[in-house]
Amino acid sequence: MLKRSSAALAASAAVLGVIAIAPNASAEPSPPDCPTGNVCAWSSSGYHGPTILKTEGNWSGSLRVGFIMNNGFPSPGSDHIQATWVFDGRTYDRCLHFNPGPGEYKLSFPSGVELKSLVWRGEC
Repeated sequence: MLKRSSAALAASAAVLGVIAIAPNASAEPSPPDCPTGNVCAWSSSGYHGPTILKTEGNWSGSLRVGFIMNNGFPSPGSDHIQATWVFDGRTYDRCLHFNPGPGEYKLSFPSGVELKSLVWRGEC
């Protein structure tokens, strides 16, 4: 029994050691005119053209967009973005993690998407 417990403890310690020394994912550099802590939108895909929306808080309205990015930072309970948009008469939504993820933290849209709201929230 003692040997089995010691072996299990050693295996657990080895796993924890690997996790503790694993490198962090590196964040994508902040795009031009989208400071860390903001969610931003552009009228075209990618970071091309001027930033048409940047906000540290919740936002609602109606804005034609081609691209959005959650450039937030870790903050339990308020570091993910719930994005809602309308395309071709239908409403869609998606939760975006903060840069660099894991998971999606930016979205590229087809022409004609109308962004309706961006709401900060906890985990997706």
